Amino acid sequence: MAVIAQICDRVAVMYAGNIVEKTDVRTLFRNPKHPYTVQLLRAIPSAVSSGEKLEEIPGSVPRLIRPPTGCRFHPRCDHAASVCSEVKPEEITLEPEHTVACHLYGSAEEGS
Repeated sequence: MAVIAQICDRVAVMYAGNIVEKTDVRTLFRNPKHPYTVQLLRAIPSAVSSGEKLEEIPGSVPRLIRPPTGCRFHPRCDHAASVCSEVKPEEITLEPEHTVACHLYGSAEEGS
């Protein structure tokens, strides 16, 4: 993640082969939206938290030969609802140049 912060302007976060969030690097580190991105950033060691136990994302990465239905992250997500296991979320624009594929943010038609 440190390399991404240093050399990239924009970043796409992928989970199990699907893009879950796209934005500029500064926004990603300051204001992540997808639950996977949030947990991924919390799992990064830092000099400030030296010696503390790192947070980890519960569960296991899915087997891509038979991935979960709906949102591929739902089996490991603290915010998962029934729709998450049934319907793959569409990419939603939260603000210019920041998109997320997550049912937490509703659909583009709802204006979320």
